[in-house]
Amino acid sequence: MKSFRDIAHSGSVVTIGTFDGLHRGHRAVLECLKREADRRGLMPVVVTFDRHPLEIVAPDRAPGLIMPPDMRDDMLRSAGVHVLRIEFSEEVRYMKCRDWLQKLRDELRMEAVVIGYDNTFGSDGRSMTMQDYTGLGEQLLIDVVEAPEVQGCSSSTVRKALLSGDVEMANNVLGRPFCLCGKVVEGARIGRTIGVPTANLSLYMRQLLPAQGVYAATAMLRDGSRYKAVVNIGVNPTVSDRKEVRVEAHLLDFAGNLYGDDIEVEFITRIRDERKFASLQELKQTLQADISHRRELADKACMGDVQKASAAMP
Repeated sequence: MKSFRDIAHSGSVVTIGTFDGLHRGHRAVLECLKREADRRGLMPVVVTFDRHPLEIVAPDRAPGLIMPPDMRDDMLRSAGVHVLRIEFSEEVRYMKCRDWLQKLRDELRMEAVVIGYDNTFGSDGRSMTMQDYTGLGEQLLIDVVEAPEVQGCSSSTVRKALLSGDVEMANNVLGRPFCLCGKVVEGARIGRTIGVPTANLSLYMRQLLPAQGVYAATAMLRDGSRYKAVVNIGVNPTVSDRKEVRVEAHLLDFAGNLYGDDIEVEFITRIRDERKFASLQELKQTLQADISHRRELADKACMGDVQKASAAMP
């Protein structure tokens, strides 16, 4: 990661935001950022935060995150931009838009700022129009560039889709499969007793989960191997009275020990609701049907719309 000093030496074009989920709308902003930076011979820089600003501004309204900050930053770098993650503190909370622009101009030699169609920054940002941003830029000798809008793409749209269990809609807005990353931890091992062992995932504390239910998915292990998977998000009411929601993945045709390993799970589609069964035998039969359903799904067919959406990204 480049330091403030490295970027200041080269000069920069900057965009500012949370970029949670890195959906297709965010990608359009990044492409605009890179074009502007390339045209000027400067570094494309994303200034982002260590948490969602609402965690400080209005904790009761702070959403779960579509992806952990570390994953987001890695994906940003993979997209070809430099990332500066800053702590969203009380001091940052009260910085006005002019303060932001002056600070970035002075410390990063920012010559231009790229703003998405619904992007705001600064404590006074919500009341500002693009004309206001442009006017401030003219006063501070900073070019203000408006990124193109991708209709229907927002982090709130992705969150709403996930919370309703519509992972296919979320995938289309993201332009790729929604993914959960976690470390495999000890569970109750009930699955082993009925022939369907599961990997229990410990996730990022602020991670947003899809609605409770059973999902078709693909699991990626640390060695790069991929397995068809069936994922349960819920409380396992047939075998437990607990209230804590857990994420458990059964990897088809996998034999081995995953405890302590980090795995990624890409969601394809929702199979059914989680429900309480009358017996372990009924649970086992339903799980076998879920597994058969997953085997019948062709990943390419399931992700066809997502691939088309990705190809259409600006």
